[in-house]
Amino acid sequence: MSENPERLVIVGWGAIGRTVGRLLAEPTVTTVGVAVRDPDAARDDVPTGAIVITDPGALASLQPDVVAEAAGRSSVEPWGRAALECGADFIVSSMSAFADPDVLESLSNIARANGAQIHIQPGALGGVDALSGARRMGIDTVEHRMVKPPKAWLGTPAEDLCDLSSLTEAHTFYSAPAATTAEAFPKNANVAMTTALAGIGPERTRITLIADPNATTNRHEISAHGPFGSLDVAIANNPLPDNPKTSAMAALNLVRAIENRTAAIAI
Repeated sequence: MSENPERLVIVGWGAIGRTVGRLLAEPTVTTVGVAVRDPDAARDDVPTGAIVITDPGALASLQPDVVAEAAGRSSVEPWGRAALECGADFIVSSMSAFADPDVLESLSNIARANGAQIHIQPGALGGVDALSGARRMGIDTVEHRMVKPPKAWLGTPAEDLCDLSSLTEAHTFYSAPAATTAEAFPKNANVAMTTALAGIGPERTRITLIADPNATTNRHEISAHGPFGSLDVAIANNPLPDNPKTSAMAALNLVRAIENRTAAIAI
């Protein structure tokens, strides 16, 4: 392990990025940059010494060891490319970007060519490590059910598929492969691609979306079956205080992924 602190750049300074910046406690990681869209917005909470950049072309000058994305689907390809081309590892949060197989293939090729790694952190999910491990023996089926309050589905195609305001009980309004779901619901079903890539792929992974008027959290239920046995994992996420549309675990797992890179004990 290097004696020099790992140089981190955070892409995005919204609720997730700010939470990461606030909670990072590993002394062997230092935030050297924060990438944003609007350079004029007030950001007095940027970590001391971190340089604010807006152009992926400026990334190499910061000499990052790792770049952590928390800025949305459109940021993955340009910032991932810039990070990997300068040999930095790239931690992805906005997994719906990989519903486009060309983006996944392109970034994978750049990573291999530069000796870098794309790291997919589990975000709001639990059990992703077990699902990925089970793949080595074989998985027959994977279903990922997302149960959220009706208001969490506002502003999505769900409004055309059911009357969210009149529901009195849990209602399944959508079921499709992971790739199709991530394209149709890029923000709400972002983690569909995480489950898919950990297990049996975007076309064979079934995603079921449910609006439940009695739900008070965003709940993810993953079921998998195969020669390894059976896996049933559920997690009910509370929102980040800074953004009720974002699950706290999305930020917490990103912090863990960053700190594990240099921690003496990585879990």
